[in-house]
This record gives sequence, structure tokens and C-alpha cells, in this order.
Amino acid sequence: MAGTIRSGEREVTQQALFERAARAASGFHSLGVRDGDAVGLMLRNDLSFFEAHFAVRTLGAYPVPINWHFQGEEAGYILRDAGAKALVIHADLLPQAEEALPDGLPVLVAETPPEIVRAYGLNPGQGRVREEATDWASWLERFEPWAGPAAPERGSMIYTSGSTGQPKGVRREPMTPEQFQKITERLGTVMGLSPDMRAVVTGPLYHSAPNAYATFTAMLGGTLVLQPRFDPAELLALIERHRISHLHMVPTMFVRLLRLPEEVKRRHDLSSLRHVVHAAAPCPPEVKRAMIEWWGPVIMEYYGSTESGAVVFCDAEQWLARPGTVGTPLPDCTVRILDDDGKPLPTGERGEIYMRNRGLPDFTYHGKNDKRREIERDGLITSGDVGYLDEGGYLFLCDRKIDMVISGGVNIYPAEIEAALVALPGVLDCAVFGIPDSEYGESLMAAVQVEPDAKLSESDVRAFLAGRLANYKIPRRIEFLSELPREDSGKIFKRKLRDPYWRDAGRAI
Repeated sequence: MAGTIRSGEREVTQQALFERAARAASGFHSLGVRDGDAVGLMLRNDLSFFEAHFAVRTLGAYPVPINWHFQGEEAGYILRDAGAKALVIHADLLPQAEEALPDGLPVLVAETPPEIVRAYGLNPGQGRVREEATDWASWLERFEPWAGPAAPERGSMIYTSGSTGQPKGVRREPMTPEQFQKITERLGTVMGLSPDMRAVVTGPLYHSAPNAYATFTAMLGGTLVLQPRFDPAELLALIERHRISHLHMVPTMFVRLLRLPEEVKRRHDLSSLRHVVHAAAPCPPEVKRAMIEWWGPVIMEYYGSTESGAVVFCDAEQWLARPGTVGTPLPDCTVRILDDDGKPLPTGERGEIYMRNRGLPDFTYHGKNDKRREIERDGLITSGDVGYLDEGGYLFLCDRKIDMVISGGVNIYPAEIEAALVALPGVLDCAVFGIPDSEYGESLMAAVQVEPDAKLSESDVRAFLAGRLANYKIPRRIEFLSELPREDSGKIFKRKLRDPYWRDAGRAI
């Protein structure tokens, strides 16, 4: 299976994949896609994602993966903001997005394959391409493989949410051949990527880390097995069946694996594993220690962001020597701990984490250069995390300065949810924040101040939000209050709402 991608019972070689991508590149070119343009990809973990991704990059354009949980206006905003020249979307996702698509946008619809239909409990008819739609597979076959000039190498433009609730596209400069080689080498260190690797892609490809992990593996000629939806027992079976050597995971997946019955955990041969790396959210020390005891010293960790890439890294031995660390800076990377005035703090003191990865092309937020400046100090950028460096230069995470929730490795920004919630009749004000969750790390809670004499229930709130936001953004817990605590300025004192839930959790994030 060397140099292949497998999804369910389907399998494609690297050569065949790139041949189809070359045909699709000619098709995109016929639609007017040129160097520096953008094409939206609202696709689940499927072969069609790779075809479209590499086709767009062939033309020097930006693939823009869109979170397929998004409802119409959420997806429509990204397509408009990116100035997308086309959209490739799975058939079952089209109904939730089509009402908000920009007028005149070419839409190419990929059949949702049986393994994804089964994994998400869909009706088989939902996966079929409508008769009046342009079928992705048939469309790309109309074109000869792209034979135009080589274009600058660009990666994906991943959209990340911000404190204002509006997603921002992280747009990088084209990669020089030297930078591309350095990035490949860096991913070899952090993610273990190599031509002989055999990996399962467990996370959704609209996330920056799984996206880079999977696409670079495909370019290197490794073997990829696509898991349509994370299932812990199925993952163990896939590791044994395909002699998987590499994985990229998030702590929530570890939690769900550890909760499997002992007989299930012992049933599978996992001896092929060589490099299992995790990131995206803090991992409780007891969870990580249990995984190392079970899988051995193959568990690695890194810290960074979509904007910075991986900046800090540690292996199992380093972590066991300093439980809780996320590692030390990688080559060409800088980490500093700064106070509120931007002054460096001494060893052991907590402050905001600022970092720089000189191995990546620089970035801006697409159409929002001012937002880039807001997170920068002296050439370093922050994602709002608070931490400290110990005497050995090892970084530890403590808290978050910005109002963000990380649930199951997914960044959720309460401002977007609050903006939707205050539009519900009867809601006077609200505050959304994260509370401890043993499986997801954090889950969403909403404290809602209702208008006098208003009558609202949890089901009213959830039903109102369901048509406006992706399901994972709907708070799991909702409490109704007559008053919300406020600072002297009138701003909601969110920490007073949040702190009681974290007081006995043994952690702050």
C-alpha cells in the first residue's frame, strides 16, 4: 500500500491522485482561477478533498477548507471574505449551505461515499449528487491534465475565529523551494512525516494540523487511511489491520480511547506505532501518563497555532521528566513570556506567550492587516495563552488571556455565540464561557439574563441557535439569571461566572 490513500473500500495511488488533481486544475483554470485566488472546499475526510486541494495548489491558488459543521451564513461569510472563485462540496452538505452561497459562484458537488454516509448515519440518498448539479467526478474528467507553467507553492488558507466572532483567513506568502524543504524537515521532526509512514487521519481536514499532516504525507508518498469520523475502537482495529506507524491526535481522543473496556484495548496489536503526536488543547497529565503506559514512549507533543505553526515540541522522555510541559522551542523558533506592558518576564513567572517561527513564510489575515497587528509585539505573535518557562527553557501552559474555549481540540469563540443569542426575544444579555469537561477538556456554558417577565427554556435557546450556528457551538449547559455580575464599566465580569466551575478542577484551561 505504499504511496496510497484509502477510504473505506476505495484506494488510490499517489500517481492516480495527482493525475486527477491535474485534470481538476485545468477545470479550475477554465473557471478563471488564477495565482493567488481562493477556492472553497467544504468536504469531509474523503479522496475528493485531496483531488481538489492539490488541483487548487497546482494553479498557485489557495485551498480554503470550510468547517462542514457550518450552517449557511457561516460558510457563506468565508466564501465571500476569501473571494472564492469556486466551491467543491459534498452532496450531503449542500442543503445546509446553498441558501447563503454567493451569487454566480460555480459549485461542484462530490458524491458523499458510503463509508461517510454510514459513519454519520445519513440516508443514502443524501450522499447522491442531484441531477441538476455539476458532479465533481464527471466534471474533472472533461479536462486534460494541466500543462501550464509551474505556479508558486501556496498552502491552505485556514480560517480561524477571533475575539470579535468573525473568522479570519490566515494567508501566507508563497513558499520558496528552500522554505518548502525546511517545512518538510520540520514536519519530519514534529509529526514524524516520512515516505515510509503509514498513518490514519483521525481529525477533520478543515483543521490546520490534520490538513498539513495529511497533505504532506500524500506529497511524500506515505500511506494514508482516512477515518471518516473518529471512533476509538475502530481506530485500534485500523492500527492493527494496516500496521499503522503514525498518528496525529488531540487529547479528547486519548480520553475516549482510555475509556474503552479493557478487553477491547487488549484485543489489538499496536506494536507498529512509532510516532503519535498530539496538540490543539492541553492534555491532562493523568491522561497522557496513562497513554504512555499503554502505547509506550511513542507519544509526542507540540504547541503552536494556525498562525505560527508548531513552535515547541517534546517527546515522551522529556515530558515524563517534566510532567505538564509542552516542550522547548524548535530550531528557528522563539518563545518569550511577556507582561501586560510587553516586558519579558523572568524564569518561572507567568505571562502571555509570544512566539515566532522563522521557518514559515510570513502571514497576514486576509483583508484584515489590522488584526495581525493586534496580536504582534516586536515581531512575535500571541494566541492569547498564558504560561511560563522553567529553568531548562521548557514551556508550561497555565491559562488563556483571551476569551476562547477549546473543546475537543476545536477553538470556539464565545463572542460569536453571544451575538447570536442576544437576538433571541426575551434575552437581555448573556455570557458564554468554558467549564471543565472530562472528555472534551472544556464544554460550553451560557449564563443568560432574561428580560423581566420573559419565559425561556433551555430547549428554546437551543432551537433558536440550531438554525444559526454549527451544533458544536451550541452550549451544553444553560442557566438563566436575573442579573449578571458586572465590572464598574458595565462589562460582564465573566471570570466571576467561570471561576467557580474551575476551582476544584485542578487546572485553569
